[in-house]
This record gives sequence, C-alpha cells and structure tokens, in this order.
Amino acid sequence: MWMRGGTSKGGYFLKDDLPTDTEERDAFLLRIMGSPDPCQIDGMGGADPLTSKVAVVSKSDRDGVDVDYLFLQVFVDKAIVTDAQNCGNILAGIGPFAIERGLVATTGDETAVTIFMVNTGQIAVASVNTPSGVVTYAGDARIDGVPGTAAPIPLEFRDTAGSSCGALLPTGNAVDEINGVRVTLIDNGMPCVVFKAEDVGASGYETREELDADERLKARIEAIRLIVGPMMNLGDVADKSVPKMMLVAPPRNGGAVTVRSFIPKRAHASIGVLGAVSVATACLMEGSPAAEVAVVPQGRRKTLSVEHPTGEMTCVMGLDAAGAVVSAALLRTARKLMDGRIYRHN
Repeated sequence: MWMRGGTSKGGYFLKDDLPTDTEERDAFLLRIMGSPDPCQIDGMGGADPLTSKVAVVSKSDRDGVDVDYLFLQVFVDKAIVTDAQNCGNILAGIGPFAIERGLVATTGDETAVTIFMVNTGQIAVASVNTPSGVVTYAGDARIDGVPGTAAPIPLEFRDTAGSSCGALLPTGNAVDEINGVRVTLIDNGMPCVVFKAEDVGASGYETREELDADERLKARIEAIRLIVGPMMNLGDVADKSVPKMMLVAPPRNGGAVTVRSFIPKRAHASIGVLGAVSVATACLMEGSPAAEVAVVPQGRRKTLSVEHPTGEMTCVMGLDAAGAVVSAALLRTARKLMDGRIYRHN
C-alpha cells in the first residue's frame, strides 16, 4: 500500500510479504524505489528523502501492543537502506494501514492503535477515525506541508528519550562546543544537533532552496555532524541518516521557535515529527542555544509551535515537577494513495 503519512510518503508492507533475509529485502526496496538515481526514474520513489520511505508492519506479540513498525529510509542517490532512525510522519499511516490489513479490529468511531517502534524500542499510540468500523481519511484537520484537509490522527509518544543514543543528552550536557559552535546533542525520539542559525552564518529564515544552494554552510554543518556522531553513541555517521542538524532562530509567526532542518545533508521542506519533539525539548533546557532564542509558555503542560519553511508543527509537551519532559503529542494526518502490486523485474 502506498500512503502519505504526515508530510512524507512511501510504501507500507506487511513484514511477511518481504524477503526475510535483510540483504535481499534491501535490494528489493532499492529496486522498487529506483535507487540509486537522483530522479529515481525507474521506481516509485519521488526523488526526495521524504518520498523514499518504507514501513514494515506486523502483528505484535508484545503485551499491550497491537503492531510492530520498522521504518526504513531508502536513500535516493546511494544504494543504502537504513534503519538508524524512526519516522514520526510515516508513523501516522501505521494505524490506518494496520486496520485496513486486518491486523487491528476497530473499536467504534475511533480506534486506538498501540505501535511498537522497532527502530528504537519506543511505543506510540495513534487514534484513527473509524466510523461504522471503517477507516476514514476525510476530515477537517489541516497540517502545514500538506494541501487540503484530512481526518486527524493524534500521536502520543511514550518513553522516547534516548531512542537511538541511549540517553536524552548522550554527553550529559545541555551544551557542548564543536568547532566553535555551541550545540545541544539531544535524542527525544530523533537524534538531533540543535544550534543557533546565526552561529553558522545563517539567519534561520532561509528557504529550503537557499539552504541547499549554500555549499559552504552545508560543509560547515557536516563537519560538526561527523564529529558529534561518536559523541552521541552513533559511531561513524558519514553514511548514516542521523543525527539531524537543526538550525534555530527566534520565532517570527507567533510560535515558540523557528527551525531549519537538515536530514542530514539536504534541507527539509518542513521538519520531522520526532525531530520537532527533540527541538521542542531542547527549548525547555535552561542555557541551551534553543532556549536562548525560544518563546516558551508557562505551566507544566506547554504547547510549543515549531515554525519551519512551510508552516509550523505543534508539540504538546508534558513536564514533571522537576521540569523534565515526560510526554509529547502531535497531530498528523494520513491518506491511502494506492493499494496494489509492485514489480521488481529482475
């Protein structure tokens, strides 16, 4: 099934329909996406990391969990398939897909689907509209980066801290200095490096195209990324899709913070779901670069609007008495695009 999940798009497969051998599976996925090729002309990929994604779904045997979800990023111009990260946008389609494929029974007008994210061992709960026991994709919810409206799919994340790095702050510090740039190395569902745009010679308000054209800026950011990989317990990240690089600046449109995201070597049209959660968490850390530019509301439950090139993403953050983030929720939508058979022809 081909689906849009949040602001991403890709193929959703039942685990049993894919080869069990990892190398054979990855070769198949590269072939059907048309990678490696900048245009992915001989496959289903859309010549962009956001449209070259795969979800592998199976019924779960874990207590209290409905389905297991493995996310795979298929590189566009390299013969690489990686499971080094989660994808919170593709996650938005897992609940509807699981119901459509009969892995989860509906429970009324709304069905909660509990999802184990295999990549990081964390759990998310998606609420899917199922009037009359059938998934509906039509609705009035609107998210930036997607035209029109669709049925809302709220996502609640549980225990995402240290998803890939082993700790929320893998170095134990809210601030580290790398190549003269103050950064926060953080993982609250997505490994991210958060720093002020101005500290690397940017404004933080550039368009995606302007950022992608600035080779000097990208080289400076990549040099930082290569250094922090081992510091974040990610090892050599030269050919990995993490950590993501987050350039932050003061908000301009009434939000909490403005972000320009590299994923990790190309500028993002918006921002990833779990990347937004990690940035919002960094905004709540006293003395961090993000906190210095962010506008943060009062209270134990904070709604932070993360502004990005095509709009904003709202994160609802719950804090404990000590000020630590204990929960995060976001609103996404999804749409079924195609259900059929795909051909490899080799």
